[in-house]
Amino acid sequence: MLTKSPADAPDKPGEVTIGFEKGEPVSVNGSRMQAFHLLETLNSIGAEHGIGRVDLVENRFVGLKSRGCYETPGGSLIMFAVRELEALALDKNTLHYKQQRALEYAEMVYNGLWFTPLREALDAFFEKVSEPVTGEVKLRLYKGNIDPISRQSPYSLYSLDIASFTMSASYDQKDALGFINLIGLPIKVKAALAGKSK
Repeated sequence: MLTKSPADAPDKPGEVTIGFEKGEPVSVNGSRMQAFHLLETLNSIGAEHGIGRVDLVENRFVGLKSRGCYETPGGSLIMFAVRELEALALDKNTLHYKQQRALEYAEMVYNGLWFTPLREALDAFFEKVSEPVTGEVKLRLYKGNIDPISRQSPYSLYSLDIASFTMSASYDQKDALGFINLIGLPIKVKAALAGKSK
């Protein structure tokens, strides 16, 4: 399959909904599918809209530069969608830690270190972290671009009541004052020292 150039993609945006269970894609537009068929389906949808064409310069294991041109429309859609769901269902510290470990994992696999105890241990970590990554993400596809339309999960940590700029009774803006003062203490000390040295 050849991914369309974004310029040749349809002038009308397309939409696709990807369902996940524990971080694994399980459905497209509400239809449950086995992994191979699911990827084939997303490859077809993404390719039609110019999604997933990658032209990059990368570093080989020995440090040499190499140019690679890839087409991964289905993979691009899955990765985009799961990141949207992770942002909804994982707390900040866990999400940031997972992102850091993911880079290390990718480099380790790229360097041929698949059959290692560390890779097996990291698999266990990613499996645990992915437990709440369940739900659906709806995407809009247009000439090589992917935009999220909606995200939903039974494990969503997003609360409109708390996150709203109007801040309801469950959030008291006065609480922020103490937090700001504590965070600002090291900056005040540094400023005071800088003032004395002049």
